[in-house]
Amino acid sequence: MNNYDIIIKPILSEKSYSGIGMKRYTFKVAMNATKVDVKRAVEEIFGVEVAKVNTITVKGKVKRRGATSGKRPDYKKAIVQLTERSKTIEFFDSLS
Repeated sequence: MNNYDIIIKPILSEKSYSGIGMKRYTFKVAMNATKVDVKRAVEEIFGVEVAKVNTITVKGKVKRRGATSGKRPDYKKAIVQLTERSKTIEFFDSLS
């Protein structure tokens, strides 16, 4: 699995916007990715230094449309904290 298979997309929400100033970024990652995999992928893709990684498995919501019901898929998200001396990720600079 290469780095671009591990990091799927950034998660842009009100809560994730508040962490950008503190060099804390949130990504949707592959379900089988470990913290070490996420750290290595972020460091190689963006050229930054990662201090720590927190991962959360988010359970999918149950949705109903009339009599039929279904479930959104589960996904894993990672909150990546960069070191103090690390540069920021340029993609998020324009958002904060």
